[in-house]
Amino acid sequence: MVLAGTVLVNECYKRVIVVWSYRFNFLMETFMIGFLFVGISFFVSGGSPAPEQMAPALLGYLTWFYAVFAISDMSQGIREETQTGTLEQMYMSPLPSGMLLAGRSLASLLISSAIVVLVGGILMLLLGIRIPLRLQGLPVFALTITGLYGFAFLLGGATLIFKQVSALSNLLTNMLLFLNGSFLTVEQMPGWLENAARSLPTTQGIDVLRSVVLDGLRLAEVWQDGSLVWLTVQSALFLLVGWTVFLWSERVARTRGLLGQY
Repeated sequence: MVLAGTVLVNECYKRVIVVWSYRFNFLMETFMIGFLFVGISFFVSGGSPAPEQMAPALLGYLTWFYAVFAISDMSQGIREETQTGTLEQMYMSPLPSGMLLAGRSLASLLISSAIVVLVGGILMLLLGIRIPLRLQGLPVFALTITGLYGFAFLLGGATLIFKQVSALSNLLTNMLLFLNGSFLTVEQMPGWLENAARSLPTTQGIDVLRSVVLDGLRLAEVWQDGSLVWLTVQSALFLLVGWTVFLWSERVARTRGLLGQY
């Protein structure tokens, strides 16, 4: 147990060091995230976005950013380990690879949370957006993040086998941005597209988050109307499928000797 805790702390520390070593790029990415939200909001609203209309969009957008960070960080991290020749060393650890990836995921979550707090705070201050802080939103957020990391494990498994999956990563993150209901509610989409959008890992989470955080509904209410139930089931399925695919991809990579070559 102590060893597992040490591994988790070391993975977090390693990630912080990497981010700080390339802090210029980190600052530029942070600026880009804020600029992108402002640009899309002005485009969607015809140039005159109202603060009360931007609050739901910002909540969905920041949730999407967690998806971007989770998906890209998992895939890029494994690819970089392969390129530098340290992936095999990771698998020589006495702990299972899942524990090491859990540490990496925790580090990714901490870094992305810092960016969300920074960017979200600046946007709320500059644009007059008000998003109340409600503790009941934390369980909903945790469930949403669980599904997202299931998605990330799925892409991580693909990286073990195919190495270069940046095109797939970009496709998934862009699809999530425009189909998760952040700027255009899924009810306004054609029926087939609405069904596809609701199957994505962030869409249901954003809906429930808005109900709890912005509309003031209690967890019992969103559970009774079925939206929280569906979010729980969906997130568990994404995590199960993503982890299963990752383990299968890991076995394939071991069998083909792909862990030590790029």
